[in-house]
Amino acid sequence: MLQERADVWWSSLLRTRFEDGAVDVAWDEFVRLFQAKFVPEHIQDKMEQELLTLTQGSMTVLEYEARFAELSKYAPLIVVDERRKARKFMMGLKPSLRSRLVAFDHRTLDEALSATCRQDSEMEQYLEEKKASQKRSAPPFQRQDKKKVAYQSPQCPVAASS
Repeated sequence: MLQERADVWWSSLLRTRFEDGAVDVAWDEFVRLFQAKFVPEHIQDKMEQELLTLTQGSMTVLEYEARFAELSKYAPLIVVDERRKARKFMMGLKPSLRSRLVAFDHRTLDEALSATCRQDSEMEQYLEEKKASQKRSAPPFQRQDKKKVAYQSPQCPVAASS
């Protein structure tokens, strides 16, 4: 249904706004016109706000990147160019990842994503190795709080009186 509406809208727009059959429309211009027509302003604002506050949280790196990419479509002024997009992406990562990556100058989102995935994989491998090494070096379980049994002298049976 949206595709049909979009086709009708685009054909009409080409006839009325772009005379002489000139279809030489920049992609950014098309996206701007499309969003103005099909994405209500309150939805645009909501998505932009979500991008501003987006953090990785419990998402995997790839889940976070997918959500980031989706929201970025609605916030062209926040992610004006690739460098800013990469910087915004990095700032939303978990602190343990961000602290290892923020010093590097990632020129594109793809560079930032690639570095993030490598670092995340390295961290997971390190944690697995550390866990395995702790299991190997841990002494067998021994109870340290053994109860002391008080010595009791054997009691002689009391003879029954007759």
